[in-house]
Amino acid sequence: MKDVYALHSIVDDAHFPFDPAAYSCFKFGDGAVAEAFGTALATGFIATYGDRLSENEQLVVLPSPYTTIPTASYHMTTAFVKMLNRYLCMRGYNPADTAKIHRYKTYSIDYGALDMESRKALIINDKYHLDKEFLAGKTLIFTDDIRITGSHELIIRNLLKKFGLSNDAYYLYYAQLQNQDIHPNIENKLNYYSVHSLQSLEAVIGSSSFRFNTRVVKFILNAPFAEYEKLLMKQTHGFLQELADCCIGNNYHQMEEYRNNANFLFDHLQKKIPSWQSICKKEKEPISNYQNSLLA
Repeated sequence: MKDVYALHSIVDDAHFPFDPAAYSCFKFGDGAVAEAFGTALATGFIATYGDRLSENEQLVVLPSPYTTIPTASYHMTTAFVKMLNRYLCMRGYNPADTAKIHRYKTYSIDYGALDMESRKALIINDKYHLDKEFLAGKTLIFTDDIRITGSHELIIRNLLKKFGLSNDAYYLYYAQLQNQDIHPNIENKLNYYSVHSLQSLEAVIGSSSFRFNTRVVKFILNAPFAEYEKLLMKQTHGFLQELADCCIGNNYHQMEEYRNNANFLFDHLQKKIPSWQSICKKEKEPISNYQNSLLA
């Protein structure tokens, strides 16, 4: 059994069955929206499939693949699992486990702007890993925020075949594109509907519910330097350190598109935070300095 379920269907590129502004904020780290989306997805899934779940069935929920920095859908999935497990608990069932699809490649190209063939060409060389022994015999629930062409779903289906897993599985989405006459770059329209510059991003990252994800990290690191520096000046040391750790975790500091902004961030942290000085400063060498920096 392989069932696909989407809470919302997109059939019109001008009118959406959900708030596109909220969706855009979600994609850029709004944790409150992620919580709302995950809760709504769980409610819809339970209403549709709850009666099919068995007390002897062990569920495992897997969000969309990521390397080190989670995706926006990861935070949505966290809320989904909470709601699902409440349902299972109230019926005496075992709570769902969670697992990760390990991804060993990342890229700077904006996936949402591509057509179907370009998406396939981009991800065809990606490498993924599943814990076969842990997943064996369990019912799998794969979650993602949106299904446009089904390329990532196809990757997962092929991955299951590669690892010899014939598990029952659900593929769940907050929304799915149903009208194939609409270009796949509708995803980009939704992604940038309300967040399209660092200035428009500030309200999201200033919220107490903000959560880092791959999209927001790449967006910040790829911004024009003047705008990037201005944004950094307004942030706490905690925010800057988490941004730097995300950058390091996905190896963005070694990618050409992000290298200069990443190095500027590292340099600033070395100058401002003692722990970074002790880790990064080479013996008998001065800490690197950026001339004309407003942060100096």
